[in-house]
Amino acid sequence: MSYLNYNLKTVPTGLSKALYFNWPLALLLAAVCSVGFLMLYSVAGGDLGRWAQPQINRFGVGMAVMVFMGFVPLHFWREVSVIGYIMTLMLLIAVPLVGETHMGAQRWVNLGFMRLQPSELMKVVLVMVLAFYYDWLDETRISRPIWVALPLVLIMLPTYLVLTQPDLGTALLLLAGGAVVMFIAGVSWVYFVGAASAVAILVTAVFWSKDTDYQLLKDYQYRRIETFMDPSSDPLGSGYHITQSKIALGSGGITGRGYMQGTQSRLNFLPEKHTDFIFTTLAEEFGFVGGMVLLLLYGLILIFCIASALTNRDRFGALLTMGIAATFFFYFAVNMSMVMGLAPVVGVPLPLVSYGGSAMLVLLAAFGLVQSAHIHRPR
Repeated sequence: MSYLNYNLKTVPTGLSKALYFNWPLALLLAAVCSVGFLMLYSVAGGDLGRWAQPQINRFGVGMAVMVFMGFVPLHFWREVSVIGYIMTLMLLIAVPLVGETHMGAQRWVNLGFMRLQPSELMKVVLVMVLAFYYDWLDETRISRPIWVALPLVLIMLPTYLVLTQPDLGTALLLLAGGAVVMFIAGVSWVYFVGAASAVAILVTAVFWSKDTDYQLLKDYQYRRIETFMDPSSDPLGSGYHITQSKIALGSGGITGRGYMQGTQSRLNFLPEKHTDFIFTTLAEEFGFVGGMVLLLLYGLILIFCIASALTNRDRFGALLTMGIAATFFFYFAVNMSMVMGLAPVVGVPLPLVSYGGSAMLVLLAAFGLVQSAHIHRPR
């Protein structure tokens, strides 16, 4: 293992770990979460207890988890990555058997003290197990077909299970995050060209299979694609969400209508205003400036993660950090593209801003892994 290739005395111990903690990254995460608290308070009409207070409570727990995981030695996370993947895969298998259904989708498992969405956890443990695999694998074997097949299986198994829930958005994030880790690890570009060709064939098959006995997607997913192509075709039906979202985005202008003054959200024209479409509320109330400030915070988080990965001489830590950064990027990029009409609506929340327990806790735990890689990197 790569963590044996340097002197262990160079790794900080005890209270000295706090000196190496990536405090700017932690402050940026807190700033993004604070934006979420403000918007959840706004969309609830000034009711703190409806959405904002529960989210604040989860943030406190999540930050504690992040600090704890950051202080745990990186080699521990390396060694439990395979176990974590297997356990999360078992949770995904259990979803159709004992999972809870909400708004037509069966995605949650009730653990008693919380409702967990295993697919959210899989985004992180998939990156962990792939980083472990490429840390273990000799670099001369990375692009050999037999050694490319195993990570593909590791990616496709959870992707298939998530698609059956159905949850197309999360399935796409799993594919994208896994592909980034493989690319950064050094897998030949030839495989990615082949994958792109396969995707093109699959997309063609999806459209050809519509209204046939072997239809590849659900009816509502086809409606989302049609709505993306032409929202005005059904403005009061499948196109309602994106139509109202565009109205909110446009009415915000440069500086917005003002905090808690957004008409689309206040008058309940905007559906899912506290989850998937919360960015449109932000843009309506704070305008283009508010949207760019949030985007800047996201960009700074990515910069700190990438800088940490590029300066990390531990292969597992570097791949883990870059994989989590890439997953985080796809998370907010897909959501923002979705609500602006640049991508089909696939049900991806805005990270650390949208209301949701599983997403916030898992993301902060993921950044705990980034902190662990940063703290315990060879020095």
